Amino acid sequence: MKKIAVKFCLLVLLMTAQALLPAAYGAEIAASLSRNPVALDESFQIVFTANDNPDGAPDFSPLEENFTILHRNHTSSASWINGKASKTVQWQVDVIAKQSGELNIPAIAFGRDRSNAISVTVTSSNSSGGSNEDLFIEVETNTHAPYVQSQVLYTLRVLTRVEIARAQLQEPELPDAVIEKLGEDANYNKQINGVDYSVTERRYAIFPQKSGKISIKPVVLTAEVLAESQRSINSFFNSQMTQTKRVQSQAIDLEVKPAPAAFTGKHWLSAQQLELKQQWSGDVSKMKAGEPLTRTLTLLAKGTTVGQLPELNSIVSNNDLKAYSDQPVLSEQKLPDGLLAVREEKIALIPSKAGDYHLPAVEIAWFNTDTQQLETAKLPEVTLTASGAVAAVTPPQSANIAPPVASGVTPAPINQAAPVAVNATPATATYWPWLCGFLATGWLLTIVYFVSKRAAPKPETAPIPKQLRLQDSVKALKQACATNDAQAAKTALLAWGQQLFGCSSLGALAPHCEARLRDEILLLNQTLYSKDNGQWQGKKLFQTFSENKARAKLAEQEDSALEPLYRL
Repeated sequence: MKKIAVKFCLLVLLMTAQALLPAAYGAEIAASLSRNPVALDESFQIVFTANDNPDGAPDFSPLEENFTILHRNHTSSASWINGKASKTVQWQVDVIAKQSGELNIPAIAFGRDRSNAISVTVTSSNSSGGSNEDLFIEVETNTHAPYVQSQVLYTLRVLTRVEIARAQLQEPELPDAVIEKLGEDANYNKQINGVDYSVTERRYAIFPQKSGKISIKPVVLTAEVLAESQRSINSFFNSQMTQTKRVQSQAIDLEVKPAPAAFTGKHWLSAQQLELKQQWSGDVSKMKAGEPLTRTLTLLAKGTTVGQLPELNSIVSNNDLKAYSDQPVLSEQKLPDGLLAVREEKIALIPSKAGDYHLPAVEIAWFNTDTQQLETAKLPEVTLTASGAVAAVTPPQSANIAPPVASGVTPAPINQAAPVAVNATPATATYWPWLCGFLATGWLLTIVYFVSKRAAPKPETAPIPKQLRLQDSVKALKQACATNDAQAAKTALLAWGQQLFGCSSLGALAPHCEARLRDEILLLNQTLYSKDNGQWQGKKLFQTFSENKARAKLAEQEDSALEPLYRL
């Protein structure tokens, strides 16, 4: 009996030791690769497989030294085979290498458990384009030596001969520049060395705001490419397997030239074409004194922004000719070959008397970027001829004022309430000094009361500096855009706009901003009133907001020879 008891105790101890053994040694975690070697611009998977739940959640941050993490996926499964239980826990991490060569994948910590370290061979790849590539980007500009604030046409083409499930393309970036996307993307086919490619073409207008050497950063495309084995399979009932691929364009260097020394205009303005015209609401030779005549001045410029167009009206009001100007109407059209900016001003002119009035000529000096020549758009001097005269306005007489009388004649009183006669009796005359004295005393007492009330000390409150309040609004806007919170972005923009322009709505704020920021504000306003307001992305709004601030700061620099850009 004792032997049976001993055997039973040993069996229990053995089973307990087997149960505690995995906990004592921890989970085994093996790291492996979906393929090796890999190309520099192609994604691959690092797979971590554990035979049990590890001690803690994985920390993949050491991978970010040599790799860009795209996606993460976690799965687990359990099975019972021949009376034995088994469990598999797996993590798949999609990455793209940051550089070529033999790269180390370090051991990853899962709490107190760790995976093994492995290495991967990354081969170099011509990601900037080539006829032997399945996916690449071409970029070009119409000039490499533009003048400051002149238009640079930037053309970007994505060429592919593989099927793309989805893709994300970065916008071109250039510090101290205004960047506008032109129109919609164009799609067509192109053959290179006998190979057919699908092409998506996108165009931008770039306006550098300072001279010197600058570089347009490479544009990066991240695309989900359908795996080769899946292209011929009907994916209606099958999930498509994709591979993430990243390519980038070449950087483009520009040598931006300052305004020519020969340019003597008041405002630097460069454009491809420029037209200045005027319209009148009536005949300038048949005006009538006291009646208005409206003059409409319009400036159209191709290859520039509306913020660079100068004021047109140079008429100064005087006593004989009054001039009343409306708010200018500003607009931009984004054409495939560049921007078309329009400025329209209306001036109402009212002559006060007959005669001729001479209006000075209107001259706009500008630089033609096509011919590289200085030119002047001009409207000649105008003579206005007014006839007639404005009728003199006679102030109406009061009914209580007595008509003039002949000397020595005393008018008979009408009744007791009639005005006091000139030859009043001495008793009546003594009444007026007392009345005047009473009124003067009351007037002095009123002045003393208000002076003492004004002099009373008021509790002083420390005013909040305007600059500090502006900074708070900008910080709030940055946070709202980072979290894609459209409502919070609206609140921050209105706080900023109220302090600078006194605006209480996004629609009222938008016209005060540069064209690109104006469009983003109007898009936010539209999104807030649509059903898909949860899809709003704030990155572009804050980017254009920051560019707007940078351009405003550049315009205030004293060492700049350029006139500041006019706000919309």
